[in-house]
Amino acid sequence: MSTGTHRRADQDRLDNLHASLSKEFEAQTTRLTELTADTGDPGEAHTRQALIATTRQSIEQIAGALRRVAEGTYGVCERCGGEIPAERLEILPHARFCVPCQQKQAR
Repeated sequence: MSTGTHRRADQDRLDNLHASLSKEFEAQTTRLTELTADTGDPGEAHTRQALIATTRQSIEQIAGALRRVAEGTYGVCERCGGEIPAERLEILPHARFCVPCQQKQAR
């Protein structure tokens, strides 16, 4: 494959990723809106608050990934600057770190 073909394939992959992340961002935002609507049931308050926190975290992670795509830094480890493998990004599209750096971060 020529360099131009590789660039086009990479751009197509990023465009598809951007569209997918944008859809997920919209879905999570809608979910957050629904979760924050008061159901009036105090028994569900704790569960609802946990779901709200998880949804907000997802929105932040997706927004971060979208920002990195826009900045051209998507797929670059924020700790070592190395490339995050495509396989990892397929599984975890909002990954900010390569696996070794993520393991160090978790410690």
